[in-house]
Amino acid sequence: MNEVINPASLAKPRGFSYAVRSEGDLTVHFAGHTAMDAEGAIVGPGDLVRQFEQTLMNLQTTAEAAGVSLQEVVKLNLYVTDVEAYKRQASAIGQVYRRFFGDHYPAMTLVEVSRLWDEAALVEIEAVAVRREGP
Repeated sequence: MNEVINPASLAKPRGFSYAVRSEGDLTVHFAGHTAMDAEGAIVGPGDLVRQFEQTLMNLQTTAEAAGVSLQEVVKLNLYVTDVEAYKRQASAIGQVYRRFFGDHYPAMTLVEVSRLWDEAALVEIEAVAVRREGP
């Protein structure tokens, strides 16, 4: 069982939850995912929204292979090379996000980094999912 925690005494979160309390039998920790295609090349060079989409596609593929859904993700860490570009494109990024997560907003952190492992990558996302196996 995952319970979203958004204390009323804090500012209302937009696009994330302050915390998610989990009780479950299966926990999946995801490595950082980027917009890498099956051949190892970054999709959408220079296009943050396209890379965000491909990154979520890759995360979804891994979640399915691990036997969980994106609705069971309790924590997301987003690493971007340009927070201002992310803010400018927040509406388009939000539309992509909702295609994968709907209105599910796990605890989330966004961090700007100087670069990622692959220099063409503009975003990397890591996650934790928890599934309750029993009754």
